[in-house]
Amino acid sequence: MSVPANRIAQIEARHSELSAEMARPDLSAERFVQLSKEYAELTPVAEKARELRGLREEVAGLRAMIDDPAGDAEMREMAEAEIGEVEGKLPDAERALSVALLPKDAADEKSAMLEIRAGTGGDEAALFAGDLFRMYQRYAEERGWRVELISASAADVGGYKEVVASVTGPGVFARLKFESGVHRVQRVPATETQGRIHTSAATVAVLPEAEEVDVKIDEKDLRIDVFRSSGPGGQSVNTTDSAVRITHIPSGLVVSQQDEKSQHKNKAKAMKVLRSRLYDLERGKLDSARAADRKSMVGSGDRSERIRTYNFPQGRVTDHRINLTLHRLEEILQGYGLEELVQALINEDQASRLANLDAGA
Repeated sequence: MSVPANRIAQIEARHSELSAEMARPDLSAERFVQLSKEYAELTPVAEKARELRGLREEVAGLRAMIDDPAGDAEMREMAEAEIGEVEGKLPDAERALSVALLPKDAADEKSAMLEIRAGTGGDEAALFAGDLFRMYQRYAEERGWRVELISASAADVGGYKEVVASVTGPGVFARLKFESGVHRVQRVPATETQGRIHTSAATVAVLPEAEEVDVKIDEKDLRIDVFRSSGPGGQSVNTTDSAVRITHIPSGLVVSQQDEKSQHKNKAKAMKVLRSRLYDLERGKLDSARAADRKSMVGSGDRSERIRTYNFPQGRVTDHRINLTLHRLEEILQGYGLEELVQALINEDQASRLANLDAGA
């Protein structure tokens, strides 16, 4: 879509206004913080607007030289030689500014709660859930994000029946939100003597991590039960009522936490998970289409529902939503190859939203 010249002028004017107002000596600290936030958000948009305006002005200038019958022949020839290259830069500059002007998801800059559950496939599904968790851990490390394990239910053979982690850093949700859904793996299990390929699945859910300011939770809406921890951890785990189960009565959401030996720490972690799930519910109410999409993406964990397939015999990963196949399975599972898939999904989402804006224009 083509961005109107008056819209570009508005962006550049507002950027200049903010810069001038921030330089005022009588500005309060609170107002400065408010303005600097808007300025920081607007700066990359203003830079793209300036670049597009410059290219348009350059094309107009070259066009005028070519169309001027009284002009210098040598200058006209030079303009004709240059105009193709400059015009060739316009579509990318138009798209870059259009993308920058797309409505932002308020949660994009937030950290995220990552939940992975083994689906169809028994032990193989649990092992695959472990593979996926390591993939996201390494991807997070590559980007300088911090991963904190909230809770984990380990499988006897390795991997996880269920694992929940907090991924902290700038823009985590924006890059991971398209990972929600059913991931399917096709490979020969180590225990398979006939060499047959088995298909298993794991479900991934990525929720924006909510702060206390995002979700107000009334204490009277909570039922908090404490009980003895069970599972690995030795005798000390079971000696006190340190495990916590929190029920949010209005929504019916239940969160249990027992990984820490301290009841206080378990409660804090459980509240963190509950807050993110409630925030996701609220976002779903505000956008029913998004809620329906998430439900259809996450599904039941059945292997027939899938957003992505990891095929070991062929060394390929296919994302079925955008029909993209990459023959880089090992690199993707190691984390450093995942970015190509993530960026392709973001690009597709931007293209779809731009197309919808054009259709509605």
